[in-house]
Amino acid sequence: MKVKEIIVVEGKDDTAKIKQSVDADTIETNGSAVNQSVIEQVRHAQAKRGVIIFTDPDYPGERIRHIVSNAVPGCKHAFLTRAEAKAKHDKGLGIEHASKDAIRQALESVYEIAEVSESDMDKSDLFQYGLLGGSKAKERREKLGNALKIGYANGKQLLKRLHMFQISRQTFIDSMEKILKEEEDE
Repeated sequence: MKVKEIIVVEGKDDTAKIKQSVDADTIETNGSAVNQSVIEQVRHAQAKRGVIIFTDPDYPGERIRHIVSNAVPGCKHAFLTRAEAKAKHDKGLGIEHASKDAIRQALESVYEIAEVSESDMDKSDLFQYGLLGGSKAKERREKLGNALKIGYANGKQLLKRLHMFQISRQTFIDSMEKILKEEEDE
């Protein structure tokens, strides 16, 4: 699988794993202290070939994603679930620990942020499906993020992410109905 866009990752271990999995070029941020030089590289890459931000599913990874996507509009996003990025024996979390198949699948399920999104979903939809303010809310948000391949989001960010990635109301409802059915069957 050849990836046209340049992939933004956190470090050299991520680059090595990406290159084992697909034919792609990367830009490394070297952690969450993203400097201006890296931003300029990403800007140039976005103008020439496009960019996919592919960071770890943890707080530093989300912070890097936020910094880069705010500085360079129009980047695409790929996500791994926490389970896919977990190291054997719980010795870490990151892209470098994911399987080649998980990385390929994440890169095939890339999202592009819409500049302006019109959506008829609102907070009441999140409450209706127990994604906010309930005992299972965090677990359901994690399951929804995995199902939609948009990563985990806290209650405040979930609606924004659904709008950003133009997730349709029907796709949201179908995913939540499936999650609720799985909970019943447990």
